[in-house]
Amino acid sequence: MEYNFGILGVDAPEMIIILAILLLMFGAKKLPELSRSLGSSVKELRKGMNDDVKSDKPNENKARSESAS
Repeated sequence: MEYNFGILGVDAPEMIIILAILLLMFGAKKLPELSRSLGSSVKELRKGMNDDVKSDKPNENKARSESAS
């Protein structure tokens, strides 16, 4: 049974190889720090994208109501 992680079609054996390479490159002490910084970067990116979408919606509704008039 293979597990697909949904990230570019990477399966479990490939993910293990990638994690092993990362462990060799950065070391065991740096890996948790790297993971935390990556997670916070993704969180900030999502937050920024959500803020952008929310700020665009009132303008869309206003433009639609003006064009309907």
